[in-house]
Amino acid sequence: MMALLSFWSFILVGCFAVSLAGASSLSELYPALWEESPGQFSDFKVENNVYIINPWAYLDRMGMYKILLNNTARYFEKFGPENEQNILWGLPLQYSWQHKTGRLADPSKRTSCGYESGDPLCISVDSWWADVNYFLGALPFLAAVDSGILGVSPDQVKLLPPPKDQMKFCYDVSSCLLSFPEKMTKWNLFYQYMQSPSSNFDGLLKHLWDAHSASLENTGDRFKDRYAYYSKPEEEFGKNWTLIVEYLAASRFPTTMIRVHEAQKGLPPRILLDTDVAPFISDFTSLQNTLLSGVNIVSSTHKLTGSSSLTLWKLLMNTQLARRVIVEIVDRFLFIVN
Repeated sequence: MMALLSFWSFILVGCFAVSLAGASSLSELYPALWEESPGQFSDFKVENNVYIINPWAYLDRMGMYKILLNNTARYFEKFGPENEQNILWGLPLQYSWQHKTGRLADPSKRTSCGYESGDPLCISVDSWWADVNYFLGALPFLAAVDSGILGVSPDQVKLLPPPKDQMKFCYDVSSCLLSFPEKMTKWNLFYQYMQSPSSNFDGLLKHLWDAHSASLENTGDRFKDRYAYYSKPEEEFGKNWTLIVEYLAASRFPTTMIRVHEAQKGLPPRILLDTDVAPFISDFTSLQNTLLSGVNIVSSTHKLTGSSSLTLWKLLMNTQLARRVIVEIVDRFLFIVN
């Protein structure tokens, strides 16, 4: 089992090498257009005392994350200054990466949604990435509204639907609780634990990853018809990325601002093409090639073992000591890659 731990440590370290050397200002690490995004409910349109949010517009969806980060900051003060240790940073930073790499744009190219030549801040409902991200944006946000930590009542917030496939999504607290009760429950449990005076960092990570994993469960398959718009490598990367999340969830990887920001330097900087074969993609950095290769190795091993590799990984990650070792290895890997 120790050999297996070492193997997966090497792979995950390759995938998620991070630097703990902070930037001169944490604001340099903010997601794209963070400052321009709404930071309070009054920044949104109001109709009949209901805040109307368009999650198919980049700034509005980012604004949901910004309100969430702002209103949960007080619960993470005991772990570090300037809200840097808030483990919800992983959500807007992933969303920002998807935007910057073109993954939120219309992959069919039948519209100009998401493209510089058209509406660069439009989020396409035809994007597999955008649809899956919806469940990591709308659900944690509306569950936070439901928990009371955002200061508005559940009937005061309404999300606008996309131009098609409206039945695949939910748009307010009541409809999300009805359509996706298990996913919403996991987020509510996270917020309940977060507000507990006895909450600790490891416990917060457990509840966060439980909610994150629940949000993704069967969600990718819900939008599998979108795969037709992508190259085979991009399709596989999307599927494999949701698998990697399961391994990260088991290790309770700390999704704090600096760690996630630095880890994302290893993510593909653009949508993958049919000609892309890692680790030989010429316009990718060595870290990006390493990450993509590592993701492919984890996926192949997972398939070959009939998912028993994930079962073993979860068993190994059952102790806080093992999880701490993984984080320490990841942190120290910087000195190897740099």
